[in-house]
Amino acid sequence: MSEHTAKQCNTSEHLFLVIYSAFLVATVTHYNTLQHTTTHCNTLQHTATHCNTLQHIATHCNTLQYTAIHCNTLQVARYCNTLHHAASRCITLHHTATHSNTLQHTATHCNTLQHTATRCNTLAGEQAKDTPAKGD
Repeated sequence: MSEHTAKQCNTSEHLFLVIYSAFLVATVTHYNTLQHTTTHCNTLQHTATHCNTLQHIATHCNTLQYTAIHCNTLQVARYCNTLHHAASRCITLHHTATHSNTLQHTATHCNTLQHTATRCNTLAGEQAKDTPAKGD
């Protein structure tokens, strides 16, 4: 009987080792799967952080681009206002120059008339000297 009991013990022990080995393999496989999943999650978290950083940078760039467009618009408006002011000034100067030319032309015309009147008065005075008086 002791032989039969030893066989049973060997079989029981063998069965225990097979079950325990299977348990260890399953545990190691589960551990490896968890480790792989953890690594994958860490990679995804790193990628998400990187994407958030890129999104923040893109938002900042869009803000800067909007600001640059706004500044360019203001600069163009300022340039247009300067051109408009310069054009207004030119129109005023042109009007003033035209008015001055008209005044100069009028002054020249007055001087000519004054010269003609002086000449007429001189001629009239000379003619009066040469003409005998009626009572003479």
